[in-house]
Amino acid sequence: MEQFDLAAGTKLVVKENVLAVICDNGLKTESSAFYHGGHNQLRAVLNVGVPEGYNDRSLHLDPLELITSSAAKLGLTKDYLAMVTAAKIQNYSLVTKKLEDFSVAVAATAGCKHGESSGEEMDVQEIHGTINIIVFVDADPSDSCMVASLITATEAKSAALLDFDVRSLYTGDSATGSITDSVTVASPGRGKAINYGGPASKLGKAVGYCTRKAVTEALVKQEPFWAYRTVLDRLRERHLPLEKLAAEVSKVEGLAVDAALLESILKNKPLALVYLLAAAKMDDDIKKNLLPPDIGDAEEIAKWFGSFATSKPSRSKTISYDAVNLPPFVKHALIRIVSEALRKK
Repeated sequence: MEQFDLAAGTKLVVKENVLAVICDNGLKTESSAFYHGGHNQLRAVLNVGVPEGYNDRSLHLDPLELITSSAAKLGLTKDYLAMVTAAKIQNYSLVTKKLEDFSVAVAATAGCKHGESSGEEMDVQEIHGTINIIVFVDADPSDSCMVASLITATEAKSAALLDFDVRSLYTGDSATGSITDSVTVASPGRGKAINYGGPASKLGKAVGYCTRKAVTEALVKQEPFWAYRTVLDRLRERHLPLEKLAAEVSKVEGLAVDAALLESILKNKPLALVYLLAAAKMDDDIKKNLLPPDIGDAEEIAKWFGSFATSKPSRSKTISYDAVNLPPFVKHALIRIVSEALRKK
């Protein structure tokens, strides 16, 4: 069992599949947790990990059995709230920040294989990944301040995902979270009175910093691949897998390639990969109609952009390749890359 003192009478405890913030004199909480969420006065905040091999059907039919049996490991039978995660509790991150008149501690667990972009259409078949965040404020924030702090922590979580360029499993858009995330703000309700928790406030800046760092660290612990993805991985996450890229570019006469050949072409051309990733980012803006107006006609610029992906850039080509169903910047960059590679064979 691990144990850390967060403040007088308040500790963070990690035991088996449970991470908990426990206060001897009670905590006021604001939470989106499944169990006892909302606004409450409780003794503990729990983040419960689903043990490996735990029956998924049992979890969804009776989640309280897992919660209550896990709480019992810490001697808790009442006065607690609980969040549930598929991430391993041992991969948590704890980040603290102490200021002259209050302190903040954020404990997070994170997995985001099932990223989503809030506001998009989702057809959920199964769930992988959850980001759970506990924000402890050693002060006396008002009720509205706690709500503001919860919002600030949520923004910081999304910012951490943007840093990693995590994409939605459903559309390939930038992910803002995963579909089962929870955030809890807890305070012993003593010490300095605080009324503001927005991102520009003194408290909000501390909450944002700690949350962003904690989510970043926890995500890499749980799913290290986020820090080591290839360009081809990041294109696939945008719903542009090698198979689709190969099939579309093969529609151009003389450019017939399969996924294996296309992969070998790209893996030997680091500069080409740089152009493809840059092209994908430009296409992100086109998809949302956010391309800066001073760039001009997107299709024409995409053609010229593609020419720079080869050793002999040219603006003389004006073919649109309408049959190729790819975003414009990726399309023209990829056609020029493959064309040059096959010409040299």
